Amino acid sequence: MEYLVKTRCGMVSVAVFGDQDKPALVTYPDLALNHISCFQGLFFSPEVNSFLLHNFCIYHISPPGHEVGAAPIGSDDLMPSVDDLADQVLEVLNFFGLGAVMCMGVTAGAYVLTLFAMKYRQRVLGLILVSPLCRAPSWTEWLLNKVMSNLLYFYGMCGVVKELLLKRYFSQEVRGSVEESESDIVQACRRLLDERQSINVQQFLEAMNGRRDLSEGLRKLHCRSLIFVGENSPFHSEALHMTSKLDRRYSALVEVQACGSIVTEEQPHAMLIPLDYFLMGFGLYRSTLSVSRRSPLSPTCISPELLSPESMGLKLKPIKTRIS
Repeated sequence: MEYLVKTRCGMVSVAVFGDQDKPALVTYPDLALNHISCFQGLFFSPEVNSFLLHNFCIYHISPPGHEVGAAPIGSDDLMPSVDDLADQVLEVLNFFGLGAVMCMGVTAGAYVLTLFAMKYRQRVLGLILVSPLCRAPSWTEWLLNKVMSNLLYFYGMCGVVKELLLKRYFSQEVRGSVEESESDIVQACRRLLDERQSINVQQFLEAMNGRRDLSEGLRKLHCRSLIFVGENSPFHSEALHMTSKLDRRYSALVEVQACGSIVTEEQPHAMLIPLDYFLMGFGLYRSTLSVSRRSPLSPTCISPELLSPESMGLKLKPIKTRIS
């Protein structure tokens, strides 16, 4: 079911899948994407889908105006900041009566959920972050974002903007070349980008271009964190930096070879085993759910040994994972 949740900064679309009596997994996509274009590959993978839906009710939050069929955001509407977007996540949780939740975000969405976890620590059980951002934009990223913002404003979702976004999302292997055609996932994403309202994308882009550095606060995050990053992602160094700032007792990094930023679409199968071990630390398994409904999935209920990355089956040095 899809809900429109009224927040202080406007309406937010939330697509809900599964039994709402189960623990909640909240997702947030990257720039110009929604749950269809950012998480479909992961949730359409039979093993991952059955595992996650067996244990969770999924709440897909779309950035303002990024849902299917969204109307253009009015020019008089308040342009949200990244703090406003994080606060919207809290308002969504309160709307559904949710307590502490598991979070999964991709790139810009990973930043929003990390900021949410830093502001409202009691509401986050764990973070699953894909090619995350945590620092303020570099000068090169800031300039590129400004170019995209101006193109969106004057020309809409034009070919140049789509190419820049596709380079942000996917590795060269799936984007194709003169000799090789684009993969199906890139062609599908290109079609979905045509449906985005350019002013809505521009507002999210401007919010992310004004983001601040979260590095200093990361070590105070004691929720468990699992980071995935494609080794060909333009944000690969960001993920390594973020991992270095997180408390190593509660975090682990998985590098996925021959992959871009959106691991959830390009190589979703590479996420299965790390997710399996990560969620096992919360008492969640593929075949059975060993915690009560509306579960207290609190790490305080877990033996201390399960909090270590080694117990999750994850090495502290980056894991190289590749699907042939």
